[in-house]
Amino acid sequence: MKINQLKSNKTSGKRRKRVGRGSGSGLGKTSGRGVKGQKSRSGVSISGFEGGQMPLYRRLPKRGFKNPFSKKIQKINFNTLSFLSKKHNLNLEKISEKELFEKKIFHKSKGKLKLLNVGKIEKPINIEISYASKKAIEALEKIGGKINLLTK
Repeated sequence: MKINQLKSNKTSGKRRKRVGRGSGSGLGKTSGRGVKGQKSRSGVSISGFEGGQMPLYRRLPKRGFKNPFSKKIQKINFNTLSFLSKKHNLNLEKISEKELFEKKIFHKSKGKLKLLNVGKIEKPINIEISYASKKAIEALEKIGGKINLLTK
C-alpha cells in the first residue's frame, strides 16, 4: 500500500454549508436568511418568543425550593470502610474524618461525613467522625469499638 492509495475515513459525512459564497451555491446574497426582518440580522434574540402568546416557560408554574442553609452530608457505612481499608491501606483500628479528607478519599467541599449502619463489621473500630446514626453507634459499641462525634 502506498500513500496515494490511502482513503480518508470521512467518506459518509455531510459537507459543511458555506453560506454567502455567490449565487451559484444556492446560499448566496442573503445566505438563506430570507429578506429583511429581525431574524435576517445579526444579534437576533427572540428564541422564546411565541408570537405574542404567553410563552411556555411563563405558563408553567414555578416548582421547588433549594434551602441555602441545608447541611451538606456525605454518607459512609461499614461496607465502604472495609472496602476503603483494602483499597487505600487504611488502619481501621483508628480512623478519623480528617484523615479521609487528607488522603482525598472524600472531598471536604461536599460536606461532612455521617456513618450509617449498612453492612457488617467484624473488627472493632475507633472512629472520629462528624455524624453517626444511632444504629451505627450501637453496632460499633456492641462489637467493642468507640465512636467520637466531632459536632453535635
